[in-house]
Amino acid sequence: MGSGEWCLQKRDSFKSETLVGNETVPEIGCLSIIVLGASGDLAKKKTFPALFHLYCQGFLPPIEVHIFGYARTKISDDELRNRIRGYLVSERSASPSKDVSKFLQLIKYVSGSYDAAEGFQMLDKEISKHETSKNSLEGSSRRLFYLALPPSVYPSVCRMIRRYCMKKSNLGGWTRIVVEKPFGRDLGSAEELSSQIGELFDEPQIYRIDHYLGKELVQNLLVLRFANRFFLPLWNRDNIDNVQIVFREDFGTEGRGGYFDEYGIIRDIIQNHLLQVLCLVAMEKPVSLKPERIRDEKVKVLQSVLPIKDEEVVLGQYEGYRDDPTVPDHSNTPTFATVILRIHNERWEGVPFILKAGKALNSRKAEIRVQFKDVPGDIFKCKKQGRNEFVIRLQPSEAMYMKLMVKQPGLEMSTVQSELDLSYRQRYQGVTIPEAYERLILDTYDPCPFLSLKYYCLQCLPLQLDKR
Repeated sequence: MGSGEWCLQKRDSFKSETLVGNETVPEIGCLSIIVLGASGDLAKKKTFPALFHLYCQGFLPPIEVHIFGYARTKISDDELRNRIRGYLVSERSASPSKDVSKFLQLIKYVSGSYDAAEGFQMLDKEISKHETSKNSLEGSSRRLFYLALPPSVYPSVCRMIRRYCMKKSNLGGWTRIVVEKPFGRDLGSAEELSSQIGELFDEPQIYRIDHYLGKELVQNLLVLRFANRFFLPLWNRDNIDNVQIVFREDFGTEGRGGYFDEYGIIRDIIQNHLLQVLCLVAMEKPVSLKPERIRDEKVKVLQSVLPIKDEEVVLGQYEGYRDDPTVPDHSNTPTFATVILRIHNERWEGVPFILKAGKALNSRKAEIRVQFKDVPGDIFKCKKQGRNEFVIRLQPSEAMYMKLMVKQPGLEMSTVQSELDLSYRQRYQGVTIPEAYERLILDTYDPCPFLSLKYYCLQCLPLQLDKR
């Protein structure tokens, strides 16, 4: 039995249900996944590869699934397939050419505007054809719309979906909308955008995802904190000196300068990815794993953050950023930022949370570094060798390790800093770690009974870090 077959059998044994009206119905039936913005960078680099890997693992059985691409670009089905083909083959895909060809045949393309009826009427017609060909029962269709689009077009696209692409009678079926960050430019625009979408769809139909929270070691944070006895008494201001949450990329905007310049590194990375990680590091234990309980504890952390001091913010821009023809010549958009957040509560009073993010730096990594206070009464005089640290490396090469002092082997009594290291690549050989997009997309149409994607949704965070 291959790994894909095992995963599929395991998933099927926990078949989930959804609530429609007052009735609970199983998550079965014809599934249509519609990628809006199908010709764009996000779709071809992230969304379609994630769908392909789910297909290879058995989570998208071709007998019930079809994928639709929708965008303004006037191209054929085969032209779209050729555009994304090169992004699908990787070391993770078994029998690449065979798997890729079969997967691409599931994709149908429809061209149309994002604010006109004709394109969405055609899209609905193509989806209905697929549902009819699968002999779907009345109301058993499932339609998942993934908006790989700029937030500015979310309202118009959602209106078109509501008017033209939702079944008149959908008892037993559902329509869901997936939107991603950046969700507005600030709190006001995020609330307005949320209100506009909320007028069209019920909250259970809307998935505001932050893909960073689908990463393996981010998902591991609550287990590490609340399932290990020895962390419980240490995780507070009495023992921890500071917490650093770092995001570094060794490349620049690479053709995305026009998009990036609208948001900057604060809105693009800190306001969502790093703040969500901070919440999981700093939150109190929830009373259960229900999404609402976890959300409530995360919100309490954000509400406890003190106003940020100007002297505790550093902004920068890498040399050559404005050479990008899509970036204004006099742009002052930051590509690097460091900010210190201070949480005013009993657990964290006085502990700085240092958030760093930057592009075009000398390395690529994302990590959480918990640095402990010095040992009082240091009889071994080992302060210069470094403090005790607990490090969680989110990417690349997932790992977690503890830095601690040990005796240097030999006859002399001398100390040296060493590590207790859990490297996922070494410890879990042969285990495929899913990409974040795979995990989150899967949970939109086949939710895991133990952990709902709504726990990872992107909330409107009540912090405004960028004064531009």
